Amino acid sequence: MALAALALPALLLALAWLTLPASATSASLVGVNYGRLGDNLPPPEAVPRLVTSIGIGRVRIYDTDPAVLYAFANTGIELVVDLPDRYLPAMAADPDEALAWARANIQAYLPATKIATVIVGNEVLTSYNDTGFALARCLVPAMEALHSALATLGLDRDVAVTTAHSLGVLAMPSYPPSTAVFRRELLPFICPLIAFHARTGTPFFANAYPYFAYESDPSGIALEYALLDPSAASITDPGSGLRYANLLHAQVDAVYHAIAAAGGDAGKRVEVWVSETGWPSAGDPDEIGATPENAGRYNSNLIRLVCEKKGTPLVPGTPLRAYIFALFNENQKEGRTSERNYGLFKADGTPAYHLDITIPPEDDPPSGGGSESRGDGSTSEPDGASSSGYFGISSAARRRRRRRRRWSQLLSCICLLLVALTAETWHKATIVPISFGGICN
Repeated sequence: MALAALALPALLLALAWLTLPASATSASLVGVNYGRLGDNLPPPEAVPRLVTSIGIGRVRIYDTDPAVLYAFANTGIELVVDLPDRYLPAMAADPDEALAWARANIQAYLPATKIATVIVGNEVLTSYNDTGFALARCLVPAMEALHSALATLGLDRDVAVTTAHSLGVLAMPSYPPSTAVFRRELLPFICPLIAFHARTGTPFFANAYPYFAYESDPSGIALEYALLDPSAASITDPGSGLRYANLLHAQVDAVYHAIAAAGGDAGKRVEVWVSETGWPSAGDPDEIGATPENAGRYNSNLIRLVCEKKGTPLVPGTPLRAYIFALFNENQKEGRTSERNYGLFKADGTPAYHLDITIPPEDDPPSGGGSESRGDGSTSEPDGASSSGYFGISSAARRRRRRRRRWSQLLSCICLLLVALTAETWHKATIVPISFGGICN
């Protein structure tokens, strides 16, 4: 029975391996926005594996839907969640509202679900529906209340509190970057916001889309410059003398300049992250440049740019962090055709266009809450990844087929092992090595 004693634990370990969730990719500077305005999208439980298959370790969702939060539990994928605008007035008026929300929507899911950041409202300061800045007045008080609530729960060092802005917060024109300032009427809300970020060490999130600038002025902005192509001609900012090789860097540095102008010394301690950026793969006839080819070029160049970890011309020592918009095409989004075609994937999980990406593991600590390592010391990579960190979403389906094939091989091996254990003459049998098709190599 000595062989059985050894074989049974091995069998149990193999069965346990089959029940484990997919290991999350190494954390990266690149994230993706997971919007769900569609009636044909895959169920939330299918999404973490798709995210892992392309090597992305961070995901932003626009609420705290329990089904989504549970789907990402025990995956190691870092989440950014949103507090919708409608909660701001009550939270700003009553700190107990913030505490109750934090308990129900953050604490209840930790640590299994790796929630690292809460975005309080989205583009509040430029909302067309906020007449008289009623909602804008609630923004910083709501953020302060939520941060205090997280501190009460002992979570303020793990979960950052911020908000996301459109580039509409900048006064026009905002180019070249060195001339950028915030709109004067927004300064009463922006200045305390900068002070909050400086005090809590949390990032200033900006939704930055070079596509919008190009689409509105295709004769004045070179397509290659908007697509972040390395071949694009650089433009020198006459105010700073800095050379800009792409429009995204110019947009981010415009925000840095505006923060410095409004925040003084406090502004120097605030880091800018790109909470949304992307390029549509389809649009209306007059939406110039909205093609699959351009979308593939933009997002490929974006990932290359971010993964160089060189930062922008103004802050070269601060790696740029960006979230791609979006994971899926969303057929229920309102507006022009482009709004429904920002996805890396179609609703059925097939790539919307060809995109090869290289996302190396991140080796620096996070800024503003949330751990970026897997927490178990593992350096394993997602299925289908090479040691160089190379992934291609066009081959994601092939990797899933290979994964299913290897699972089938492993199950076959387990069945053979069970037969060997239960056969009457197992102790007389000659033990022959079994090929696991690379699984156990």
